[in-house]
Amino acid sequence: MMAANLSPAQNQTTGATSLRDATSGLAIVRLTLGAMFIWVFFENLAKGLYTSGGYAGLISYYLKASHAPAAWKAVMGLAAKHAAIAAPMQGLTEISLGILLVIGLLTRPAAFVAFLFLGSLWISELGTAWIWELLVPVLASLGLAVGRAGRRWGVDALLSRRWPSSPWW
Repeated sequence: MMAANLSPAQNQTTGATSLRDATSGLAIVRLTLGAMFIWVFFENLAKGLYTSGGYAGLISYYLKASHAPAAWKAVMGLAAKHAAIAAPMQGLTEISLGILLVIGLLTRPAAFVAFLFLGSLWISELGTAWIWELLVPVLASLGLAVGRAGRRWGVDALLSRRWPSSPWW
């Protein structure tokens, strides 16, 4: 948006400053979300939630207490039956997303996967937690995927210099 009382040169400077400020803001959100994933990974690891028994126990709780749709509960039941595979896959997903977001590598696909992953957790936890607890990081992930958040303070910034039109960063 152009301010009426600024010269074109001032508007151009203000636009560049605003863009730099916006990308810095996205980078802060990206680093925060990445740190959250890494924190949750180690917290869940300490709780034993990446073991077959720990994972199945958590999913069983969601099956009993959650208000998730029946079709989603069927998916959760399938995951609980195959906890020996699902538990380490969830751990690998969480730590991978955390690292990719913190270093800003392949940020757009990582943030989109985070959006889907956190969205599935949000549905699984319906009625068991405050509704905004996971909804905020779900939407922040979508914003990072749309906003090319790795192009500031991330590896994607280096990659975008060589391949500026790539949709991956």
